[in-house]
Amino acid sequence: MNTEPGVCSFAGGAYVTVWAPGQPPVTIDGIHAVPGLGLDPDLLGRGAKSVDLDYGGGMTTIVGPGSVAVPGALAAFEKAWRRYGKVHWPALFEPSIDVVRRGFPLSGSCHYYLGYCGELIYGRSDEGYRALHDENGEVLPAGSTIHVPYLADSLELIAERGARVFYEGELARAMSDHVRRGDGALTREDLSRYEAVERPAMTADIGSWRIATNPPPAVGGAILTAMLLACANISGRDWDRRSLETLIRAHRACLDFRRDRLDLADDVGAESAQLIAAAGDGKLLGAWASSSTIHTSAVDDEGLGCAITASAGYGSGEMPAGTGLWLNNGLGEVELNRRGVETLAPGARMPSNMAPCVARADGTILAIGTPGADRITTAAHQVIVNTLQMGMPLAEAVAHPRLHVDLRGDYDRIAAEPGLDLPDIDLPIEPFDSLNMYFGGVCAARHDEDFGFDVAADPRRESGTCVAGE
Repeated sequence: MNTEPGVCSFAGGAYVTVWAPGQPPVTIDGIHAVPGLGLDPDLLGRGAKSVDLDYGGGMTTIVGPGSVAVPGALAAFEKAWRRYGKVHWPALFEPSIDVVRRGFPLSGSCHYYLGYCGELIYGRSDEGYRALHDENGEVLPAGSTIHVPYLADSLELIAERGARVFYEGELARAMSDHVRRGDGALTREDLSRYEAVERPAMTADIGSWRIATNPPPAVGGAILTAMLLACANISGRDWDRRSLETLIRAHRACLDFRRDRLDLADDVGAESAQLIAAAGDGKLLGAWASSSTIHTSAVDDEGLGCAITASAGYGSGEMPAGTGLWLNNGLGEVELNRRGVETLAPGARMPSNMAPCVARADGTILAIGTPGADRITTAAHQVIVNTLQMGMPLAEAVAHPRLHVDLRGDYDRIAAEPGLDLPDIDLPIEPFDSLNMYFGGVCAARHDEDFGFDVAADPRRESGTCVAGE
C-alpha cells in the first residue's frame, strides 16, 4: 500500500478475511465510508472534478477533495491484529518504514497507470507530484527510486501510537483540514467515529472444501460464491470446450445479475441470497443467462489463513502537506456507484468488488485473492476451480490462461488470453496476445499438513512470494 503509488495507498479501504483453526471464518470490513458527518447537507457534493482517462480503453473517474471517502483500511488491520496478531504492533511497520525511508523502485504497473494520470490526478498536490516526476515534469521511468516525503514519518507515528493517531490525532486533522479547505466532505467526526466491522464470512461448500469470503453489503463475495456454485461440477485436469462453455455462461449470468439487480438493490443481502440460492439449485444459468487494488495472502503451519484486498480507487490526487499520504477517491469510482453517491447517507459503506477468500479442507488451508476491478471475481473463480476442482499445482493454477466476460461498453464480449480452446458462443471474442494484467493478479498461499507450504504469485503483475523459515 505504501510502495505502489497510483495503484493503492495507505489512506484507502480494505477487507480482511481470516479463518483461524477451531473458529468460524470472519471478514473485517474496512472499506471506504461516505463522509459528511456533522456537515450541513447543502455543503455535500462539492469540491470534485470529473476527468477522462485513456486508461483501460477509456474511463471516467472523479478526483479532488470532493472525491475523498473515509479511509478504513488501517482500522481493519488494527482490529485483525488485536484479535489474531502475535507480534507487537510496531514490528508490523518496521519493514515498510525502512523501505519507504530508503526509497523504493517505481513498479512497471505503477508507471503504466501514471502514464495516463500523472498530470491529471497526481499533479494535484505539490509534494506528491515532485515524488513521481522529474525536473521536466515527466513521470519517472519504471525502476526509478521513489522517495515519498514524510510518509516514513507518518508510518512511524502510527507504529508508535496506534491507529487512533490516524483517526483522531494529528494525521486525522491534516487529512480533514486539507479536504475541507478544498470543499470536500471529510470531517474530523467522520474519522473519529469510523470503526471496522467484523462480520461472519460468506461460506460455500465445493466438494470437500469450504470457502469463506466477503459477505454483503459488498457484492464481490456474493458474485464469486455464485460462480463457484454454478461451476461446482466442473472437473478434469484442464479446461475443455464444455467446461469453458459452463464457465462463460456462469460468469455471464452472475455479472448480468449484478448489473441488473445487485448494483441497484436497496437490500444487497436479500438480492445476494436469491442469486446464491439459484446458483446452488442449478437454476442460475437458465434464469439469467443472456475498479485498482492490491492483494496479499498468507497461511501458517498452525492452520490459520488470512487474505487481504485493499484499494484506494483511482486516487484523488490529494496529499495533505507533511503526511506523505495520498488520499483515496472512494466517492469517485463511477462504475461502483451506479445509484449515485448522493443516495448514500454519511457513514454508509461504499460498494466493492473485493473478495478475499480463505478455504479449508481436512488438513489444508488456502488463502487467495486478487486485484483487478471488475475482473476480481472472474479471476479468483478460475484459479479456485483450477486448484480445488482440477487439482493443478498452485503456480500452474495461477498462471493458467483466463477469460473474462466483459459487460461494459456498447456490447458484451469475451476477453481471452491465448491457450484456451474456446467454444462456439454468441459473444464476440477479444483476443489478447499474451498473459495480461487486465486479468487480475492472483496471489495464493497454501499449507498442507502432509506436503507443507505452496505459494504462487501472478506472472501478470509484479508480485512476490515468501516462505518464512525455509
